[in-house]
Amino acid sequence: MTARPALLVLEDGRTFRGEAYGAVGEAFGEAVFNTGMTGYQETLTDPSYHRQVVVMTAPHIGNTGVNDEDPESARIWVAGYVVRDPSRASSSWRARRPLADDLREQGIVGISGIDTRALTRHLRERGAMRVGVSSIETSADTVAARVLASPGMTGADLAREVSTPQPYAVPARGERRHRVAALDLGIKRSTPARMAAAGCEVHVLPATATAGDLLAEKPDGVFISNGPGDPATADYAIEALRGVLDAGVPVFGICFGNQLLGRALGLSTYKLRYGHRGVNQPVQDRATGAVAVTSHNHGFAVDAATDGPTQTPYGAVEVSHVDLNDGVVEGLRCLDVPAFSVQYHPEAAPGPHDATGLFAAFVALMETGRVRA
Repeated sequence: MTARPALLVLEDGRTFRGEAYGAVGEAFGEAVFNTGMTGYQETLTDPSYHRQVVVMTAPHIGNTGVNDEDPESARIWVAGYVVRDPSRASSSWRARRPLADDLREQGIVGISGIDTRALTRHLRERGAMRVGVSSIETSADTVAARVLASPGMTGADLAREVSTPQPYAVPARGERRHRVAALDLGIKRSTPARMAAAGCEVHVLPATATAGDLLAEKPDGVFISNGPGDPATADYAIEALRGVLDAGVPVFGICFGNQLLGRALGLSTYKLRYGHRGVNQPVQDRATGAVAVTSHNHGFAVDAATDGPTQTPYGAVEVSHVDLNDGVVEGLRCLDVPAFSVQYHPEAAPGPHDATGLFAAFVALMETGRVRA
């Protein structure tokens, strides 16, 4: 059978031609690249990738197929998918079906057979940009015009589009030690599962939940999740977070939650040139000097001074972690209120499990009211 042709067009006009992979159609979004050699199923179902076309830097994708245990949400969230060499067979004993089947069934338009290394290098040099993938249009100029008419990521309020519509609870495993209210801005299934394993009963609330809604759960702590979009647009979540800080309830945020904690404290955020997505990202704890190998998925970051604490309306805050690749702020530690956050994903294990201790730190904060040094 002859493969259906497809093309990818970046907003600067760079064009790649390959073959259709997944659903036939067109997809538009922000072109980003993910460095993971494994974990493609978790990437596809991570709500933080909403409205992004993900380029996989590993050349061989789909070799372990798809199972029903590893998805991070109930659906695939990426806008489009770009791979070089899709696997023709699924070799894992856990596989239930090929990856291409899920892409087709969920309407995810993809492209294969292109030089993903060249595309990744282009994005590293020029920065993340809008992109279109089409297997129904052969004119690059036509697709390029549609790309330029599509929305960008700056100014995009997307957390409300991926959040749960109704509250739900995840029971603690074993003895319940703490009650956590989690603000779902695009939460991954494994995050409340990690907290449940630490003895936390987790009550997950929609993105638009107010401080009153969160505090009505009578939580020992409040968790602010990861999610997609521009943190500058999430005023509703920032206002809720400030209400929690005012109440003195311990707070732990990750990824988007780190950015929102920064903005709640009065710091600013900015868009990274091409973001951090994938695994093996070295992050240093500035207090201990220890380096953790971590998993990332973010396109925005907090702008904060690293030469000492910054005074905010909530007291002093310091940068707790930095990315060793580019010096980007990777964590915040409040010194006068019980709150801390990190930019990376402690629930994800990119080979090592270096970051899982952050959940224990959250438990310690709920028990003592003090952020661990």
